[in-house]
Amino acid sequence: MTVFIFLGSLLAAMAIGLPIAYALLASGVALMWHLDLFDAQILAQNVINGADSFPLLAVPFFMLAGEIMNVGGLSRRIVHLALTLVGHKRGGLGFVAIVAACMLAALSGSAVADTAALASLLLPMMKRAGHDPARAGGLIASAGIIAPVIPPSIGFVIFGVAANLSISKLFMAGIVPGLLMGLSIALAWWFVAKKEAISTPPKASWEERLAALKESTWALFLPVIVIVGLKMGVFTPTEAAVVAAVYALVVSMLVYKEMSWGQLCEAFLSSAKTTAVIMLLVAAAMVSAWLITVAEIPDQMIALLEPFMGNKTLLLIAIMVLVMVVGTAMDMTPTILILTPVLMPVVKAADIDPIYFGVLFIINNSIGLITPPVGTVLNVVAGVGKMKMDQVTRGVLPFMGAQLTVMFLMVFFPVLVTGPARWFYG
Repeated sequence: MTVFIFLGSLLAAMAIGLPIAYALLASGVALMWHLDLFDAQILAQNVINGADSFPLLAVPFFMLAGEIMNVGGLSRRIVHLALTLVGHKRGGLGFVAIVAACMLAALSGSAVADTAALASLLLPMMKRAGHDPARAGGLIASAGIIAPVIPPSIGFVIFGVAANLSISKLFMAGIVPGLLMGLSIALAWWFVAKKEAISTPPKASWEERLAALKESTWALFLPVIVIVGLKMGVFTPTEAAVVAAVYALVVSMLVYKEMSWGQLCEAFLSSAKTTAVIMLLVAAAMVSAWLITVAEIPDQMIALLEPFMGNKTLLLIAIMVLVMVVGTAMDMTPTILILTPVLMPVVKAADIDPIYFGVLFIINNSIGLITPPVGTVLNVVAGVGKMKMDQVTRGVLPFMGAQLTVMFLMVFFPVLVTGPARWFYG
């Protein structure tokens, strides 16, 4: 009955058009009434405590770094470097999108920001080259969702705070899985591009490649600084976010000199708006998280999944299917905040490595960004490319299938995640 009231009130609030944050508060109030615990002071206290987290300071700074990189020329130089390296191959512009997406993922950690940059720079070029616009848009959308998996990842920050796990370990564990996601869509694109009659850009000379590398060197140093700094323990993920934002600002204004003070103000404003949305969601979700614990919903979930508890693989498959279903109707941040306090006790009871589970969970939520009907990243590509949503949805299907295949391979072969992760963080 408790689970029914929580989910029923949440879905009802969403159905009448309430924003997710207010729907979470409404479901929390409904659960408090049911448990005879309603107290406005407790409600307010949990909302305040939800946002009062030092690790969450990483979110606004990573968002700011992504905005500055897009405006300040760092993203454009990364795309140009990828173009000189693989643009001349058959379907080369698609490979450029994938390579650039992996590089950009190591800079910002925001799927929306990376996808917007890739779509605005590469989608017109792919259309002019003769690629199917829907297929090109689908590829760019699927490449953009690598950003929440390769560090620095805003998704890992939010999950780490919600699950009380080491964000640095989550960052290190996400490197190889993120690259495998890129490899999977590269293989899918290779099969798709073979059937298209397209023109390819001329092969860049080594002088042009070296010039592009020199131009993008400052941008390429950023992920090296962040990852090496985290690996060596020089700074925490929150401090890494500050370093990323300051570095991007210095490079954009003093080295590349492509960002004006007006554009800087716009970048601050845009990142502040996005951060405000995320932080309100986090604060509202803390009310639900506290009540979920008080109502012993995790214990009920463990009892429900008891038949799978003896087989970790079957349990993970069941959980992944559940997350996939939720991801079709809900954005990444609320999904993380709602499901983490419910699923983590189940994962720990089954003796599953929580870092390993966190990587699978974030990959699944990332794929949810290109899953209709919500599909936030699909909407970004459709908006930038001036296409209909159903066109992009049709184009993304083969690449979504490739990434789902990789995710389930990680379920069956955990060493794909745990092996590299242990090497990175010892």
